[in-house]
Amino acid sequence: MKKHTTLILVGIIVVLAAGLIGVLIYLKNQPPQTRGFQPLVEIAAQEPDSSKWGVNFPNEYATLLLTATNKTDTTYGGSSGFSNLERDPRQVILFAGYGFGRDYNDERGHMNSLIDVRATKRVNEQTPGTCYSCKSADNPSLWNEMGMVEYDRMPFSELGKRIEQPNGCANCHETGTMRLIVTNPALEEALVAQGKDWRTFSRQEMRTVVCANCHVEYYFAGEGKYLTFPWADGTRIENIIAYYDALSFSDWKYPDTDTAMLKAQHPEYEFYTAASTHYNAGVSCADCHMPYVRDGAMKFSSHDVKSPLLEPELACGQCHTDVDYAIGRVKTIQDEIYKTKLATEDAIIDAITAIQAAVKVSDVDPVLLEEARTLHRHAQMRWDFISAENSMGFHNPEEALRILADAINLARQAQMKAAQAAHAPSLLNIGVYDGMHPKPVPAP
Repeated sequence: MKKHTTLILVGIIVVLAAGLIGVLIYLKNQPPQTRGFQPLVEIAAQEPDSSKWGVNFPNEYATLLLTATNKTDTTYGGSSGFSNLERDPRQVILFAGYGFGRDYNDERGHMNSLIDVRATKRVNEQTPGTCYSCKSADNPSLWNEMGMVEYDRMPFSELGKRIEQPNGCANCHETGTMRLIVTNPALEEALVAQGKDWRTFSRQEMRTVVCANCHVEYYFAGEGKYLTFPWADGTRIENIIAYYDALSFSDWKYPDTDTAMLKAQHPEYEFYTAASTHYNAGVSCADCHMPYVRDGAMKFSSHDVKSPLLEPELACGQCHTDVDYAIGRVKTIQDEIYKTKLATEDAIIDAITAIQAAVKVSDVDPVLLEEARTLHRHAQMRWDFISAENSMGFHNPEEALRILADAINLARQAQMKAAQAAHAPSLLNIGVYDGMHPKPVPAP
């Protein structure tokens, strides 16, 4: 009897032990428990007021506010809102006849977006509401309410009465989930045209794509000034120029040459994603411009969006062990691209001067003259693609030098075509730019 009792007890112990082991194995293989986010207040969908989001996310909001007062500049950029025309008077000539030749300041931080767009001298009675597209956290709710067509066609002065908030949380985040989302209908349409669905992108991919809500090349299509990204044929500069050429689109006519010109906006997304080293390595815009920081035990992404050069230990030091070396490389790259950019400007000004002289010749060859105009258009758009982009080429150094080399070549071809059209070898003179004004060119 005792023998049977012992066997039964042993059996029970084995079963219990096996069950316990099974439970432990099951628990070990479960995903770790995460603490769900418990909001202090509920945020309405597409809430434009970032201070309301700040109740739930005080660290992110506090750092976002810093973009209002951060006025520190780097060698080639920064947040002070300096005049590009004063820093580089060549641009007064390059943008002659256009608003950017009168007023062209560098961008300040996100919290200054409304102040700056309303202060620019480029705004006038004809300015469409489209110009608010990248300037306010009110936009997502207005687009949802009005639709993009009605929003864009409304005059700037009239639409401004409905816009109160600068760029903020609603431009990038979905309330409730806080996931990064595409809010600009123009970006959604451009991605769809490429057969892409941003909802399938990873979070790391979205840490770059969300910046394309604003940091892109765009134009205003048709009489309704509909915001459009010229990506249907690709996002490289050659694709974009071909797109505009197919539409015979131009932003303005250059004075005294009648050249149909293009103005680049701020194509950071297109430039960076063109197979740059950092992009191919999986680095996102936010990794460098919004690095992770700590407040006690809390880790969060700083929303004081600015140049990584201002806090290289936080931005570059996440990956680069020798931060000083990395910063030295940045300086070398930007210095060389800056010199090449100025050489490109000189070549384009030589071309402009030659075309202006050729136009005045009574027996000018109209075919060659038109070829010169087209070459000027293509050269200057390439230069502007690099000049208007906010990294002095660092986002993609190889691409910057490739594009500028093409621009110099096209500008010199434009100058030669103008000389041929005017039967005037004297128009082949180079280096006509001298300080604030170009040197006079001998009459052909």
